[in-house]
Amino acid sequence: MTVLNYPEAFPETGHDSQPSSQTNLSLPNSNCAYYVHDKSSWAHGADSLFLSMCLVTFLGNLLIILAIYSDFHLHTPMYFFLCTLSFNDICISMTTIPKVLVNILTWDQSITYTGCLTQVAFVMLSSYWENFLLAVMAYDRCVAICHPLRYTVIMKPCLSILLVLISLLVSITDALLHTLLLLRLSFCRNPEVPQFFCEFAQVIKLSCSDTFTDNVIILIAVCVFAGVPFSGIIFSYIHIVSSVLTMPLSGGKQKAFSTCGSHLSVVCLFYGRGAGVYISSAVSDSSKKTAVSSLMYSVVPQILNPFIYSLRNRDMKVALRNLKDRIISL
Repeated sequence: MTVLNYPEAFPETGHDSQPSSQTNLSLPNSNCAYYVHDKSSWAHGADSLFLSMCLVTFLGNLLIILAIYSDFHLHTPMYFFLCTLSFNDICISMTTIPKVLVNILTWDQSITYTGCLTQVAFVMLSSYWENFLLAVMAYDRCVAICHPLRYTVIMKPCLSILLVLISLLVSITDALLHTLLLLRLSFCRNPEVPQFFCEFAQVIKLSCSDTFTDNVIILIAVCVFAGVPFSGIIFSYIHIVSSVLTMPLSGGKQKAFSTCGSHLSVVCLFYGRGAGVYISSAVSDSSKKTAVSSLMYSVVPQILNPFIYSLRNRDMKVALRNLKDRIISL
């Protein structure tokens, strides 16, 4: 559970206190957010659990990146997007897990106000970037299956890089928008968030200010920045299915579906976990359930993605095997 604690150094207006932009974050009384855990029930062994999650996520996605980089046959747009997705998974896990580990190991369950906002920004950036990357990967599969003879002409390396950069730029813009909305709010003294890390949806609930305008802007931003990529994925798979159904040979249909099976699994995991977290937070008032749902949303998919792509993709299996042989031969 996260508690935002504003010190006596900050003036209060009624029940509100606004963080100063000149806060010395090195002072013991600086603006803080506290992660309050139930020490008696689950904290013992939690450090090992989070450390294992961190290592599996980092090593799994790093192996995917190294395998693609070391195998010339995988230097295609499809695997370039997969490499970028793995890099993003590493970033989002490194944004949240290390700080949680420090809090558990030191029992100093605090984070600076600036650190909390930074965490919100990077979590939003990574989440939206993954959203756009999945849409770009769906478009890549659509072109490969629906227009196989024109694939190399359409999906040029420059277009692949441009799509990734545009996705990153839009994600940065959206993350900055959400962070700026938080900066203009004032917060009550010692509010609590049932999370392992600073998440935008929970932090904004702590505000003592009127958040109606902020919620409207957030709703519009979500519809645009999340709805458009999701619609693109749906549109791409409608074209893929309609194209596959017109194929005369069953072998061609099976090969076509197998090329996008891993991506479809990751898409279902990404949006399924998001829907699950939203429903869980909406129907449950339990802080523990909300925290666990948040953990599932931010950590578990990043752990599973490398296994999905390595176990369901023959080329990745070969690349990983060759990478293992090279490492052993060193």
